[in-house]
Parts: sequence; C-alpha cells; structure tokens
Amino acid sequence: MAKGKKLYEGKAKVLYEGPEPDTLIQYFKDDATAFNAEKKDTIDGKGALNNRLSEFFMNGLTQIGVPNHFIKRLNMREQLIRSCEIVPLEVIVRNYAAGSMSKRLGIEEGTQLPRPIVEFSYKDDSLGDPLVPEEYIIAFNWASQQDLDDILALALRVNDYLSGVMYGVGIKLIDFKIEIGRVWEGDFMRLIVADEISPDSCRLWDIETGQKLDKDVFRRDLGNLTDAYTEVARRLGVLPANVAPATKPTIVH
Repeated sequence: MAKGKKLYEGKAKVLYEGPEPDTLIQYFKDDATAFNAEKKDTIDGKGALNNRLSEFFMNGLTQIGVPNHFIKRLNMREQLIRSCEIVPLEVIVRNYAAGSMSKRLGIEEGTQLPRPIVEFSYKDDSLGDPLVPEEYIIAFNWASQQDLDDILALALRVNDYLSGVMYGVGIKLIDFKIEIGRVWEGDFMRLIVADEISPDSCRLWDIETGQKLDKDVFRRDLGNLTDAYTEVARRLGVLPANVAPATKPTIVH
C-alpha cells in the first residue's frame, strides 16, 4: 500500500498520509530513546516487534468493545490507522510503584498500590512531559470534565484487559501509558485509544523472577532490549515459541 507524504516523525514512529480519507499509515522505527531522548540508540528489530505487539493489543481491545485507532497491519513495520485529533495528554495507569513514582514518593519499586492510580502528563518534550492535575487540564481546555471522565473509564478498561492478558502468561503489569484521540462521526465526537500499546509504553515484570521485559532494559542497561520484547511476543503467541529471531539483534550507535 503506497504511503502519502510524511506528516509527523516522533521518537519511535513516523506518520504518513493514508490511502483513504481519515486514515494514516503508522511506521514503527527501530529507534530507542530514554530520559526525554537524552539516551538514544537504534536497536535492530524493535520496530517490527512493537508493530506486531501493538496490533495484538489493539485487536484485543476491539474484541472487548474498547474503541481504538487500529485498522490493520500492512507489513512488518507499518499499520493502517484511523486519523484522530490527539488529546495533548499522556494517560498513565499505575498498579505498582516504579520509575518516577518511586522517586517522587520514596516508595520501593514493586510495591503494590491500594488501587490502580491514573495520572496525566502534558505532552511536551521540551518541558519533560510534566504531570498535571485535572484542574489544569480543564482550565487550559485540553479536555473537558466529561472527556476526563470518559478517558478515566477507557484507561481503567485497558488496564483490566492488559493486566489479565499479561497475568495469563506470567507477566505482571506494573504500569503503562496510552494516548487518547478524538474522532467525529457527523456531529458526534467520541474518544478512542490511539498511538500504540507495546513494551515501549508498559512496564512488564516476570511474575516469578521480577525480570524486566520492557524499555527499562534499555534505560538501565539490563541486557538486550530485542530479546526482552521477543520474550513478551513469544509468551503472548505473537511469535512462535520455538523460533529464534530472524536476525541477530544489533545496536547501531
């Protein structure tokens, strides 16, 4: 399927015009970044794995009635998605303390939270995606109170789905982030899950060993990132359990 002109390039993906109105082609890059892009590398195979895993999760959400932007996977690195207006927020759902929460509050990593906690950060790399309270979101018209209620409901449904799927393959869902988009159907606007769901946007720990199977492997120099993502894909049945990666993962500096 022929791509149109490039519309946007982020740290991990590129968006192109799609073949039909209100569609885009989303290309998954091999680039890995951390600490607001202060740490960068290109990791062979990462984009293809994230493409397949995001397809798996988005299809799963569709099956349980959670609206999202995914239409179909086109090839190993591209998928056709629905165009939407992205709400300028990252929606973070935490089941266990980790990462920035542990640093902010002095809570030991891996501590189970009394209930899932939903946080919002303002999407602006130059500001470091700062956490923002609901009052700011409404005051600056990034989203209405009704939008926030709907976003919260969507986020918790995604959490229920992901937690169950991961637990079934021996993985603990520590936290994750999603983005939300607005789509219009005539005069009616609704909110959908957008961007991607992959080990890039989740913290995933092996239930038995605590081994990290997410981007913290890259952030903290804990091993080979592609191996970690491949393990997640194998457990979920996205890749055959007995097939080795087609190419040896390499890091290009």
